[in-house]
Amino acid sequence: MLKRDEAIAIAKEKGLDLVEVAPQAKPVVCKIVDYGKYHYQQEKRERKGKHRSKLKEVKFTIKIGEHDFETKMNRVRQFLSKGDVVRVSIFFRGREIVHASRGRDLLKRVQESVSDIARAEGNPTARGKILQLLLVPTSKAD
Repeated sequence: MLKRDEAIAIAKEKGLDLVEVAPQAKPVVCKIVDYGKYHYQQEKRERKGKHRSKLKEVKFTIKIGEHDFETKMNRVRQFLSKGDVVRVSIFFRGREIVHASRGRDLLKRVQESVSDIARAEGNPTARGKILQLLLVPTSKAD
């Protein structure tokens, strides 16, 4: 255990800084380090712990096969478990747009299969020949 003045002198001698690590401790804990490097490592540690939720998109068509549906649903579950928001888009090709009800049924099926880990944000929206629904992870929503 050093006195404050001694610690500052040693830090200056080595060309480093005296950094207070635990100010609430009795006695206060300090380190002799390069402050720029120490600050960078602290920021890096904070950034690593946070996961910024991103918007991911998974595209379907109304003629999707069962295996393809399951594969895409596994992908949706992966995104949701990481905390990402998922936009499910159903594309209508050619004259398929007259079967918009099949697209809504497919979105309902998607919503039911992930209801344990996600909830729908709003109602399905139609944009031209695309029907979309946003899925938000329930752990982030709570």
